[in-house]
Amino acid sequence: MNHDGSLILHYRFYAQEHKLASININAYMEGEVKLISKWIKVCSLLFFFFFCHTSNFHFIFSANSCFHWYTTQMGIKGLTKLLSDNAPKSMKENKFESYFGRKIAVDASMSIYQFLIVVGRSGTEMLTNEAGEVTSHLQGMLSRTIRLLEAGMKPVYVFDGKPPDLKKQELAKRYSKRAEATEDLSEALESANKEDIEKFSKRTVKVTKKHNEDCKTLLRLMGVPVVEAPSEAEAQCAALCKAGKVYAVASEDMDSLTFGAPKFLRHLMDPSSKKIPVMEFEIAKILEGLNLTMDQFIDLCILSGCDYCESIRGIGGQTALKLIREHGSIENILENINKERYTIPDNWPYQEARQLFKEPMVLTDEKELDIKWTAPDEEGLITFLVNENGFNSDRVTKSIEKIKAAKNKSSQGRLESFFKPTANPSVPIKRKEIKCMLRSFKPASEHKMFCLQTCNWSRPMVYGNLSLPMYSLGSELHTLV
Repeated sequence: MNHDGSLILHYRFYAQEHKLASININAYMEGEVKLISKWIKVCSLLFFFFFCHTSNFHFIFSANSCFHWYTTQMGIKGLTKLLSDNAPKSMKENKFESYFGRKIAVDASMSIYQFLIVVGRSGTEMLTNEAGEVTSHLQGMLSRTIRLLEAGMKPVYVFDGKPPDLKKQELAKRYSKRAEATEDLSEALESANKEDIEKFSKRTVKVTKKHNEDCKTLLRLMGVPVVEAPSEAEAQCAALCKAGKVYAVASEDMDSLTFGAPKFLRHLMDPSSKKIPVMEFEIAKILEGLNLTMDQFIDLCILSGCDYCESIRGIGGQTALKLIREHGSIENILENINKERYTIPDNWPYQEARQLFKEPMVLTDEKELDIKWTAPDEEGLITFLVNENGFNSDRVTKSIEKIKAAKNKSSQGRLESFFKPTANPSVPIKRKEIKCMLRSFKPASEHKMFCLQTCNWSRPMVYGNLSLPMYSLGSELHTLV
């Protein structure tokens, strides 16, 4: 299992998919539900386990193995696993398409790094234009953004500004690790070890200023808003989410949660061809599950290990959680900790780190946050991608058509806006809990229901004086409220 517990969650998602696939929705709409034989489910799961043990199941994760290595070097150490073990209800898996109509703040630098290590890469070779300049980041950004738009999402890309002074030590460590990887790569090239060449070449990747500027140009030509943060992109993303300007933050850096992002998404920007489900975290449920305040959660993250200061050697996530629950704050922990067992770093700047998480430098002025989605600049895209970066003209033209079609689609908004509950004003409304009718055998009433899966009109249930349309998404039925 990889470091963040993803394997458990992927299996859980797989099992759920097979369970839902056993429901015949068309039969349900006729008032009858026919369940496929349980033996088919059992055989499917047996095949799944057989595949895991005999066919190098790590293939599911291998495309991003280097990226996972990179993310373990940044953000909050081991936070995903800590939440999986202690606050499992705070995290859930969703399909990529379930974010239709949502505005999402995307950590741009993190996404660019993903594209550089995955898109069009073979050993030390990357996608380039005729001048030899790398274009993997442009190809990845174009393709992934189009996919977001086609799924009805409205991305806002947030770029890093000047890093805080407290991060200099962490950045120096990363520079050192890249230097080590460069040496390892030289040895791998000499020995012609293809596996090591692939691994270490990816670890030498660095997102440059030019990579960022290229992507800003591309996104603006696509009509997608760009926000240039004064400091940390994750902090700016969290601020946009807390202000209600976006639904969630998309990144792989877990410290978006430490900055207080109400909703946080992992794997939304995964550039591989695999359909990895999106992992959604909710800060309110995290605090509830861990039984901590936001201030205590910040202290927990600092103790676990963050980008702004060293952690106390020997204290990992589980120990940090135990200490915070017992003592309430880092100050109280330092007063009671066994200093012979745990060595506290000299001049440990945990208070400054805490302040950075609580009051980061972010844009708040409406004029500075010009978040607007516009039509693509077709001529500008052709000039930039085809003439300047050697992209195929036909592919760029098709991409432009996809962008235009997707923006027309996303302008429709989320489906809920089309189906508002209607009430009879002469009769008081009795509020009732609405339950999923997935396994109900009751006949339908006289009102229509729209099924996204089959695109047929069917009949929903009516509760009291409310006419509540329902729709089918995948193999589940949902009530629109």
